[in-house]
Formats: sequence, structure tokens, C-alpha cells
Amino acid sequence: MNLDLAGKKVFISGSTQGIGHAVAAACAAEGASVVINGRTDDRVTVAVDRILADAPDTDVSGIAADLSDPAQVDDLLESLGEVDVLVNNAGVFDVAPFAQVDDDEWSRYFDLNVMAAVRLSRRLLPGMLERNQGRIIFLGTESAVDVPADMIHYGATKAAALAVANGLAKLTRGTGVTVNTVLGGPTYSDGVAAAVENIAALQDLDVDQLKGSLVRGTSLLQRFIRPEEIAHLVAFLASPLSSATNGAALRADGGVLTTIL
Repeated sequence: MNLDLAGKKVFISGSTQGIGHAVAAACAAEGASVVINGRTDDRVTVAVDRILADAPDTDVSGIAADLSDPAQVDDLLESLGEVDVLVNNAGVFDVAPFAQVDDDEWSRYFDLNVMAAVRLSRRLLPGMLERNQGRIIFLGTESAVDVPADMIHYGATKAAALAVANGLAKLTRGTGVTVNTVLGGPTYSDGVAAAVENIAALQDLDVDQLKGSLVRGTSLLQRFIRPEEIAHLVAFLASPLSSATNGAALRADGGVLTTIL
């Protein structure tokens, strides 16, 4: 399917691995000019080379910046210039008892999971509105709707990001700009894979068997989601074909959520 992304400039924050990298690869495959972001030059270079190795004719570049640092965000935006599509993917997650998450950790989560997207959107949305075209997509999570008891700091900050996206969409009324959120479910990203493999090694378990046991409950897939499965939805939302979808929280959660949004 041709998503009409050829020639569009797409920036994906936190895209050196996992879902962000899958989104970059999917958009590049559709002919977009893709800009990858990570915290270090080395990570960005490796991520760019991975896409070019699979698709040598694609237009992929990268900018290194720590998005929790406002000064680095400013420098990144100066280098980046105008974009057609902003994908707010950068974030952090972990499992931790509520009583053990101190103020500094809450601030770190808020900086990465909320303020990174706020800073990027604040600078890039006005240009989109002026040009009367553009897309902002937030990579969200089902944990923003059904907050896990052992990830309250994560769920709360992702819920805040969901609220930001909802409010930004209202600023686009009557224009060709849209703002949407994709609510992902349990995804076998690079970070999750490393954690699962580490647990399996410590407990002398088979990795595939452990993977199967970790996704149960309300999941209709009864398996981890692959990053590219979420990336396909993001690529559609980035495209002109999604023009009637705005202010939405679209689920790519594998049926984990049991409530209707």
C-alpha cells in the first residue's frame, strides 16, 4: 500500500532501537526522509546504518540529543528545521514499588515521558499550522489507561502525555494538521528482550517459554506484540491517508484493554 509519504520529513524521538526504530524503518520504506534520534552519536550512527543495510536507497539521517535536557533539545531543533511528521516516542519505563520511587525519579520520568514531547511539539506545531499540514503522533501505552500498581510513575506520566496530545489536537481545528496517540500493549522491544533474556538466564529458564508466560491475562493475542506491528499503524497515521483521524487514542495493544476508549 502506498501511504504517500514520499518526500515527507519525519522525525522520531528515541528511535535508535525498539518501537521508535521500527517506526523509522517503516517510514523510510514508504519513501519518507527520516531523521533518527538517540542520546549519543554512536547509537544514532549504528541505528542509521541498520536501516541503510536493509534498504540502501532510503533517506535516513540522525541527530544525537538527550531530550531530558532543554538545551540539547534546542540545539536539536535548530539542526532539524521544519518537519512534516513528529513522532514523540522517547521515554523511559521500569517496574518499581511506589514507596521506593523518590522525587528525583518522578522528575526524571516527567522530563522524558512528558516534557520531551512538550518541548518538541511546542516548537514544531506552529510551523505545521502555518503550512496547514503536518502530523504529530505520540507513542503511548495501555498503561496510561490502566495504570499498573508496580509502574505508577510510568503510567501517570504516560497518562499526562495522553492528555497533552488530546489538548494539542484541539489546537488543529479546521486545519490539515492532526495529533493522535497510539496506545501500545506489551511489546517485545530491545529493552524488554534484554530483560526477559536476563531473567531466563538467572532462573535457568527457556526464553520462549518465559516469554509465553509473561503475556496472559486479558491479552487477546496471548503473545508479545512485535515492534513493527505498532510501526505499521504509526506509519499510516503519519500519512496523508489518515486525514480524518484526529484527537484519537488508537489501540495497538493486542486486546489487553477491556474498556472502550
